[in-house]
Amino acid sequence: MTLLFDPQSPVLAPTSDGHDFPVRRIFCIGRNYADHAKEMGVEVDREAPFYFTKWAETVVPSGPIAYPTMTGNYHYEAELVVAIGKGGRDIPVGKAVDHIYGYATGLDMTRRDLQLDARAKGRPWDAGKNVEQSSPLGTLHPISETGELSTGAIRLTVNGEVKQQADLADLIHPVSELIAFLSRAYRLEPGDLIYTGTPAGVGAVVPGDEIIVSIDGLTDTKVMITPVAHD
Repeated sequence: MTLLFDPQSPVLAPTSDGHDFPVRRIFCIGRNYADHAKEMGVEVDREAPFYFTKWAETVVPSGPIAYPTMTGNYHYEAELVVAIGKGGRDIPVGKAVDHIYGYATGLDMTRRDLQLDARAKGRPWDAGKNVEQSSPLGTLHPISETGELSTGAIRLTVNGEVKQQADLADLIHPVSELIAFLSRAYRLEPGDLIYTGTPAGVGAVVPGDEIIVSIDGLTDTKVMITPVAHD
């Protein structure tokens, strides 16, 4: 048997200790900071996490990313990203940290106009969220290097101006709870990434803008928005 075409190469994220982390799946948590939920015009939901998924191929390193097609309102969302290093199902909250490989800064870039249109019609958010180059990811730092991250400043700047600023302690659903919740719906596997939510202050960018995401103890994610790609 021969393949009709070459399969896609795995997406590899660099780590601070010189390894490559193969990305398997992306789970993105929505409305996980109260002030962001309010600015999006929805009620804060403390009952259970809300999430959507993205393709692994949306992950890209720091560098240029193209402004996507079909939008005139492309938004940044700064995120703490958790990388799963040990699989499991029905993981207890108290054991969740044992399944963490490490952490990184990241961005969940969003075609906001398409997302809001889908939300208003009760449709999935794929067109707004699952977009090429929409999940920039900084260097992954093993938990053995950082310790468990439950507090610390998270900040995003656009062209040097602070747009988002909060503390990881403000997460409505903390990391261990997110891991436990997702593991009830799916068996989590090594290579899975959890984008844990974004603080208030989201907004639009245009080609030429530079975005920097910083979290205490982690490497920054830095991207430059370039003109729309038509290839």
